[in-house]
Amino acid sequence: MEVGSGQAATINLAEHRVFSGSFKKLYGEGMHLVEEAAEYLDGQGRLEAKSLSRIAATLYAAESMRLTTRLMQIASWLLLQRAANSGEMTRDQVAAEKSKVRLDTASAFDTDHSWGELPASFRDLVDRSLRLQSLVRRMDGEVYGADDSFERRAVNPVSDQITLLKTAFGR
Repeated sequence: MEVGSGQAATINLAEHRVFSGSFKKLYGEGMHLVEEAAEYLDGQGRLEAKSLSRIAATLYAAESMRLTTRLMQIASWLLLQRAANSGEMTRDQVAAEKSKVRLDTASAFDTDHSWGELPASFRDLVDRSLRLQSLVRRMDGEVYGADDSFERRAVNPVSDQITLLKTAFGR
């Protein structure tokens, strides 16, 4: 608050968190989840997937792609914020670059009847990634302006798959 101005300065808590030392914890958690998911998918997950029914294996493959996409987008957002924190990029540069980051990768967890057949450790990774994505999306909206297009759009599995393919192949 400026002395004598008569008005209090508003503090945006999300912005303060993103551009402060407490960001290191969020960054660490996000990057740890990326590493944990990669290790799981390349090891234990690969083994567990072999014992799934054909329908559950198909769901596992699709959800693995969604999980990977979701985590890479979160990691991209975190890396951009870290670049802003360290002074490597200005906040305006970050805002321009982060427009390429999608924080709306959905999951089939609540719509597919085969979800319960998937390994519990895999479902846990998906759940944690969705919670982290929600937190990051909320912080992003508070810092850079709300984007409620994800909440407004209807669930469309075909469109979601096309988006995943475009993301995976960089188009």
